[in-house]
Amino acid sequence: MATLDEIKPVVNDKREIFGWAMYDWANSAFSTTVGTVFLGPYVASLARSAAEVAGTSTVSFLGIPVAPDSFLPYCISFSVGMQVLFLPILGAIADFSNLRKQMMRLFAMIGAVSTILMFFLTGGFWWLGGVLFIIANLAFGAAIVFYNAYLPDIASEEERDRVSSYGWAMGYLGGGILLALNLAFFLFSDKIGVPGDLAVRINLASAGIWWLGFSFITWARLRARRASRALPPNENYATIGFKQLRQTLGEINHFPETLKFLLAYFLYNDGIQTVIAVSSTFAAAPLIQGGLELDQQTLIAVILMVQFVAYFGARLWGYMATHWMKAKQSVVLSLVIWLGVVIYIYAGLKVENGVI
Repeated sequence: MATLDEIKPVVNDKREIFGWAMYDWANSAFSTTVGTVFLGPYVASLARSAAEVAGTSTVSFLGIPVAPDSFLPYCISFSVGMQVLFLPILGAIADFSNLRKQMMRLFAMIGAVSTILMFFLTGGFWWLGGVLFIIANLAFGAAIVFYNAYLPDIASEEERDRVSSYGWAMGYLGGGILLALNLAFFLFSDKIGVPGDLAVRINLASAGIWWLGFSFITWARLRARRASRALPPNENYATIGFKQLRQTLGEINHFPETLKFLLAYFLYNDGIQTVIAVSSTFAAAPLIQGGLELDQQTLIAVILMVQFVAYFGARLWGYMATHWMKAKQSVVLSLVIWLGVVIYIYAGLKVENGVI
């Protein structure tokens, strides 16, 4: 029997919206501390050492020779490919069941525990960093499916831009605060007798603890929504999920605006995620390999500054979408600025290195 909340769902409840946004606060620690700052350079350095011991310029992962600095980007690509196969099933679960909250919690726990296990990345176990990252990133994306699906249920149409930007802002703030704590710990680790590699591993594990711990606020405040819908005869979540995907692709020509949106989103989101994913590895890579060779302290400080600037940016863009311009205009303006900055950085780096 459906609960009262499922029959008459509550919208614009500040307590529930705060709980929903706290999940972004929680899981953004994975994006900042693990995905953007510590894991890439650390795993690359371990893989580089393994290659030197073997007397080669590459390392072998599942029998495939991989350049040490390219190892994590390959893992990112693999995990994204797995999401393409996996997420349609989760979409069906979100549509045909009331397991949204439970599934979100399950994948959050899998991702957080996988991140905590990164504490054990040492020496010859460099490859474990890739395996754990693939699992954690897949779980991260899976939980986000259910997290995003909650937005229309907790916020009315006129409030969704504001609530969405609030969630993004909370994510930047939460990820930035943990990164600041990790920066302080990393900078002073030698003074308290903690070796640098151990400090990195502690920071990686802290992201999983942060992710799991703050998620409990979300579980406590987020209501279950939508009673179960009966699956069609002889169907399961996997088959109905891919049938829905196939049907959508088959009918997409009848919805040209939707097609343009999906293509545009695929292009700009993939570009943004690529820059975020490889930025720390590129910044830390030696100059001889085309990197910037920034020390860890400078790298963390720069990304930390970006996090807190992004917090105010997310709040500003949410306000702009509500009061000054439409959401579409806000997105276009932000992308134009983003594109200009990336092109300027690319041209500037090429000039500085004497290439052009």
